[in-house]
Amino acid sequence: MSNMYNTKLLTMNALQLNANIYESLSIISKDEDLLKRAATYLHKLAEKKKDDTLMTKEEYFAKIDRALQQAERGEVIEFSSQEEMNEWLNNL
Repeated sequence: MSNMYNTKLLTMNALQLNANIYESLSIISKDEDLLKRAATYLHKLAEKKKDDTLMTKEEYFAKIDRALQQAERGEVIEFSSQEEMNEWLNNL
């Protein structure tokens, strides 16, 4: 890829970049191997962008279930005042 092309990409806005990506995909669309390579690369980029703090619905409800089980076993922290709770939170 030429330096001039890289410079052009840096000056494009999101709409122009999107159009450029679609144009490039249309050029390689008849070559299955190139499409697979592009898909693999795009997937790797998307994985890097994913927010690790997000969880699936299943993970969310599993976490709630674990918390309920802990509470049923008495594995809880109790505070006698809001100040005591804030102090505990501030020490985390």
